[in-house]
Amino acid sequence: MKVKFRYLYQLLLSHTTVLIIAFLILGTLFSHYVENLVYENKVEELSSYGDKILSDLERPSPRRPLYLEEYSNLLQARDIDLITFNRKGEVSYSRGGVYPQIELSKEEWNKIERGETVPLKKDFGRFNQAVSLVIMPRVINDQLVGGLILISPISGTREMLTEINQYLLYIVLLALAISVLISLLLSKLHVKRIQRMREATSRVSSGNYDVHVPSSNFDEIGDLAADFNEMVTKLKLSKEEIDALENRRRQFMADVSHELRTPLTTIRGVIEGIRNDMIPEEQKEKSFGLVSQETMRLIRLVNENLDYEKIRSNQITITKVTVQLLDVFEVIKDQLDFQAEEKGNEIRIHADPNAKVHADYDRLIQILINITKNSIQFTNGGTITLNGSSSDQETMIEIHDTGIGMNPAEIKSIWRRFYKADLSRTNNPYGEFGLGLSIVKQLVLMHEGTIDVFSEKGNGTRFLIRLPL
Repeated sequence: MKVKFRYLYQLLLSHTTVLIIAFLILGTLFSHYVENLVYENKVEELSSYGDKILSDLERPSPRRPLYLEEYSNLLQARDIDLITFNRKGEVSYSRGGVYPQIELSKEEWNKIERGETVPLKKDFGRFNQAVSLVIMPRVINDQLVGGLILISPISGTREMLTEINQYLLYIVLLALAISVLISLLLSKLHVKRIQRMREATSRVSSGNYDVHVPSSNFDEIGDLAADFNEMVTKLKLSKEEIDALENRRRQFMADVSHELRTPLTTIRGVIEGIRNDMIPEEQKEKSFGLVSQETMRLIRLVNENLDYEKIRSNQITITKVTVQLLDVFEVIKDQLDFQAEEKGNEIRIHADPNAKVHADYDRLIQILINITKNSIQFTNGGTITLNGSSSDQETMIEIHDTGIGMNPAEIKSIWRRFYKADLSRTNNPYGEFGLGLSIVKQLVLMHEGTIDVFSEKGNGTRFLIRLPL
């Protein structure tokens, strides 16, 4: 079984370890600094006494032999021993004739011969502790004639350092306790924020995208929370798009099945009727015409669907040319006049003779044919008008009919594939917009243009296309 070491304890342990190491280093450095400072002060004190004694010894006076005894008594009161030595390093004076054995290295003796003061730390049995001593040479005419040694135990210094270290330990323990408490609070805060993200991640993984984690720019966890929220938002949008695509796919399959079933059922019925001699001879020609009409409808549906998929996936190339807009309108009128007259409609065209349009000619004809056919389909005994104008920046094309019109809900739906109008509002047997308007919108967008529709029930419909020049 794998044992988990909780993140809270990891943070707490790491913070505490760093603090302890830091305090140990600082405490050691501080103790060493204080010890050196006290030692340097003691050496400076002994050196000042030694300078005074040496200067008095240089002055001629009948009392000079008494100087050493007087200074020795004075220094003894300060727990300082005075020893003098001759040029050979032999002790020439020591209070009570008792003096410690001092061993100097060759380098230290060379310094004394050069007239340099030598401070030392030594452990002497007489003092039963470490002492500070200063060896100060006496030089006359650049010749070593002797010198003196001042010795002082550093027991007071050690006691002071011990006391300082005790206070330092108390401060370190107090600071460590406060630091651990603060570290614990911060660690719990961080762990709580991470747990919130973990819970949010679990909810997202279960399919719930309505999740928001509080975020801030205070630290990296806040940035991570902001990135997490952005990711969830994108996942939610992606999920909605996938659901919408799936719904559209299902709707498309249902629409295609319905669109294909109707003409196939008609064709099958006619064929079965002819095979079983159920259709009179005088009705057969009409039945053949119905079969031909439904067959052409099937071909149109298949071709439109293939065309739409090519357009939607950008598999067609738009080759733009500049043509006279009025010429385009005349082509539309010539092609659809007969179909319009069958329903008692009239196609009218109006355009400035100088108006031009910059577009793919075949695709522009396809756009206008589709819109005009839909206008004819939903207009009875009315007019379909094509108006056009152009400026330096764009060409505007308007197709207006006096048909049945649409309500706002229908306006939003006409761009869907296989959308059907309300059959009760038209005498068209199919009442369909089919793929035509879906293709129209895609083609207009591929021309970097816009298409808008304006309509009211009973007041006709107006399509407005804007294409850049």
